Amino acid sequence: MFSNYLIGLREGLEASLVVCILIAYLVKTGRRDALRPIWAGIGVAVALALGFGCALEFGSQELTFEAQEMLGGSLSIVAVGLVTWMVFWMRRTARHLKAELHGKLDSALQMGTAALVATAFLAVGREGLETALFVWTSVRAAGDGSPRPLVGAGLGLATAVLLGWLFYRGALRINLAKFFTWTGGMLVVVAAGVLAYGVHDLQEADFLPGLTSKAFDISGTIPPDSWYGTLLKGVFNFQPEPTVLQVTVWLLYLIPTLALFLAPVGFASGKGKVKEPDDQGSQPSETSQA
Repeated sequence: MFSNYLIGLREGLEASLVVCILIAYLVKTGRRDALRPIWAGIGVAVALALGFGCALEFGSQELTFEAQEMLGGSLSIVAVGLVTWMVFWMRRTARHLKAELHGKLDSALQMGTAALVATAFLAVGREGLETALFVWTSVRAAGDGSPRPLVGAGLGLATAVLLGWLFYRGALRINLAKFFTWTGGMLVVVAAGVLAYGVHDLQEADFLPGLTSKAFDISGTIPPDSWYGTLLKGVFNFQPEPTVLQVTVWLLYLIPTLALFLAPVGFASGKGKVKEPDDQGSQPSETSQA
C-alpha cells in the first residue's frame, strides 16, 4: 500500500504542479478565457488514464495463464523504465519546469484552443498513464485480490491534489528539489522490486529460464502470510524465495541506478556544479541546488 501511495503522491504532485503553473500563469496574464480548454485537456488526460487502467485489468482476464504472465512481466519492465526515466527527468528539470511550461503555454495561446487542450493533455496525460501502468503491475504483484494497492494510490493522488491546491493558494512552501530527490530514491527501490517480479512473471510464462533455480529460501524466517512478510511484499515486492535471475536483475538495476540518481545534479549530463565563466566578471553564475 505504501509503494502505491508513493507513486500516486509522486505522479499526482507532478501533475498538480503542472496544472497550478498553467492556471496561475493564465490568471496573472488576464487570459481566464483560456482556462476552459486547459481543464478540457486535463479531463481528457484523466479519462485516458482510467480507460487505460480498465483495459489492462479487464482485457488481461481473457488471456491464458501464460499470456497473462507474459503481459504482466512485459508491462512491469515497461513501467520500471517509465518510472526510472520520470524520476531522473524531474530531478534534472524541476527547477526549470515553470519557465518551460510558460514558454509552451505562450506558444499554445498563439495557436488557438486546440493547442491549449493539447498542452494540458500532454502535461498531465503522461503522469496518468504511468500511474495506471505502475498501479496495475502492483495490484498483480499483490496477487491476493486486496484493494490495498488501489486505496494507497487513491490516497496518494488525493494528497497530491491537496498539496497542489495549497501550493496554488500560497499556503504551503517546501523544497521541491529535496522532495523529489527523496521520493525518487524510494521509487527506485520500489521499481527494483517491480522489475524482479516482472522477471518472475516472464519465467512463469516460460519466456525466461531458471524458474526452479532459487537463490535462497527464507520463507521459514519470513512467512509470506505474516504481517511483516505482507508489509515487505507490499512495499518492496519482496519474495522470500526468489530465483537467481530475479536477485541478479534486482542488484544490477538497483545499485547503479540508485548511485547515479543520488549523484550530484548534472553529473550524468556533464553539467555538474561548476560555475561558467562570466565575461563581465560582475554577475555570479547560478549554481545547482540539491
